[in-house]
Amino acid sequence: MTLVDTITITSLNFCEIIPLLATATEAENAPMVLSGVLASLVVIYLASTIGAEICARINLPPVLGQLLGGLVVGISAFHLLVFAEGGGDISDSLMMNFLEVTTGLSPNDAAAIFQVDSEVISTLAEIGVVILLFEIGLESDLQELLKVGPQAAIVAVVGVVTPFVAGTLGLIFLFHVPTIAAIFAGAALTATSIGITAKVLAELQYLNSKEGQIIIGAAVLDDILGIIVLAVVASLAKTGEVELTNVLYLIVSAVVFLVGSVFLGRLFNPYFVKIVSELKTRGQLLIPALIFAFVLAYIATVIKLEAILGAFTAGLILAETQKCRELKDQVIPIADILVPVFFVVVSAKTNIGVLNPLIPENREGLIMASFLIVVAILGKLVSGFAVFGQPDTNRLAIGVGMIPRGEVGLVFAGIGSASGILSSGLDAAIIVMVIVTTFLAPPLLSVVFRPNQLAAEAKVRESAKVPAEVKEAN
Repeated sequence: MTLVDTITITSLNFCEIIPLLATATEAENAPMVLSGVLASLVVIYLASTIGAEICARINLPPVLGQLLGGLVVGISAFHLLVFAEGGGDISDSLMMNFLEVTTGLSPNDAAAIFQVDSEVISTLAEIGVVILLFEIGLESDLQELLKVGPQAAIVAVVGVVTPFVAGTLGLIFLFHVPTIAAIFAGAALTATSIGITAKVLAELQYLNSKEGQIIIGAAVLDDILGIIVLAVVASLAKTGEVELTNVLYLIVSAVVFLVGSVFLGRLFNPYFVKIVSELKTRGQLLIPALIFAFVLAYIATVIKLEAILGAFTAGLILAETQKCRELKDQVIPIADILVPVFFVVVSAKTNIGVLNPLIPENREGLIMASFLIVVAILGKLVSGFAVFGQPDTNRLAIGVGMIPRGEVGLVFAGIGSASGILSSGLDAAIIVMVIVTTFLAPPLLSVVFRPNQLAAEAKVRESAKVPAEVKEAN
């Protein structure tokens, strides 16, 4: 055997050994990955609980406290939760520094764990919003949603078209932003964060009100329209032209999915009840229901819609079964575990450092952000006043309910920034708009619904008072 053959064999053996060593290292680090995830969850739950409790005690929606808690523990303040996919670095993460000190991790192993930990927590957050929309679907009434369907459609269309047109034209003519970049930024103003609005409505116990159903219906349609708008602007960014076939595919698939799911779901409901009634193991109702919700969520993602749309549709369908009340009670603890992860993570990924006017690079973005915030708020308020045929409707509340952009706006900003279409100033402006609308909506909703709540309480007191007076007269 020659020296070359020996070196070749040795090299081949070494190449075979490297994956084995990597696998062994991963196996050794598996407990540390779990430790990192558990530590992150401890931080998330502490931030969520403390923030929600403070807000509840001062009569603000608890979800606002969860968002504020995320800001405190995220990249805007203490850097306890830092995410790799959000552009964060392991050197910024106090959690990873803590793990290195307490477990003796090497820097290379810590970097690998940081990546995996970010992905796991982000996935749990996505599952959290899926569970939230499933719960909201269970709380909603399909018949009521169908009744307010025309009003919800008008609100959705006006709430998409108005801010999109105003934002795009304003950026072009007032700030001389290039056309495609202005269209991208205008598109970021369109979609409403249904997760945030729905959670606030549920906490205020207005989810099943007429206004609540219009907001939810409009937000669902808003989400679909937002996906279509995103497809349009993404193709514009890539090729400079709109791929009409892709847009038509999204429209047709969304209509077929919603109508088909509801129609087939009604046929499926009796069999679902029969199956779960025959099961004898633990979770005989909850597990089949989650399977159904996850299947619809999966189908929605496969046809390029949103998983939350599938989960919401599953909740709407199962809400018509006789097991609905029992299922709601069983879903609530699951939501209590996973939904806070979503709100804290969304907020923790948001860097409010872009709001600092002392940094010269932020000033241009802040000026454009001020314009975008005004358009974002007024554009959705106008949509609330587009409601027709509902004389006793709180139109202002509907408009306010459509304001938060949340994670939806951040998706637009992320895609635009990655494509190179958005300048740093415009990218910062979109992020500032998302931050302000997300944090402004919960307290505003509690204010605009407050007069109705007081009137309802007065009516209850009056109805209780009349029988007492009649009894006293007798």
